[in-house]
Amino acid sequence: MFATSLPLGWRLIIFLAAGIAGGIANGIAGGGTFITFPTLLATGIPALQANVSTSVGVVPSYVGGIQGFRFQLGEHRVLIRSLVPSCVVGSGLGCALLLLGSPHTFRLVVPWLIGAATILFALAPLITKRLAHIDHTHGARRWALFGGIFLASIYGGYFGAGLGILLLAVLAVSLPFEIHELQGIRSVFSMIINVIAAIIFVIRGHLAVDAVYMLLIGTLIGGWLGTRLIKRLSANVVRALVIITGTVTTVYLALGK
Repeated sequence: MFATSLPLGWRLIIFLAAGIAGGIANGIAGGGTFITFPTLLATGIPALQANVSTSVGVVPSYVGGIQGFRFQLGEHRVLIRSLVPSCVVGSGLGCALLLLGSPHTFRLVVPWLIGAATILFALAPLITKRLAHIDHTHGARRWALFGGIFLASIYGGYFGAGLGILLLAVLAVSLPFEIHELQGIRSVFSMIINVIAAIIFVIRGHLAVDAVYMLLIGTLIGGWLGTRLIKRLSANVVRALVIITGTVTTVYLALGK
């Protein structure tokens, strides 16, 4: 591609711009990896290296979400702490699948995962209404929450693109909170999952260092901008953006196979 022949300075600018755009996307609903990952590929970085570099580079994008929703998050500290082990173990397992297994086999199911999560999220209000008579402390819902977060964490450790949508789908069906509360919780879990993956990938090495540095800066800026934007939008608009993001992501992955 043309981008592979650009001087280093221009490539750094491209990485920074992709980081800002990806950070904004993650701040709103997730899916920022679908901006940063193809950008790294376009500059000639091999797929596996681009994948692990993106996982490290997008970590700061969630800082803005955590800061922006810190007051709402303060009310759910016990819940968040109880789910941290699922995020850590799941992310570590996902990294192991990526580094030791066959990426091709696993990625065949990625469009189906994102598509199913998008449908689940879209139907969450209806599902929640139908299940209103079941208390949210009921064992079945607790199992769905913990199991769903664990599976989403495995996916996040392996590939990560669309992780925010998967997490929002699980949280929306399992918890009785408003969308902005769910966004804050989603940011915390996304950051934990990506931090674990980043630590493993940094130890493993083989990162595209120049790209990672610029993504770290860009996603920090973009995540802050995305959070400021989402807090000004109504819950219905945010929900629509998540569904649109999930649909586009699914189509992108399906066509990219």
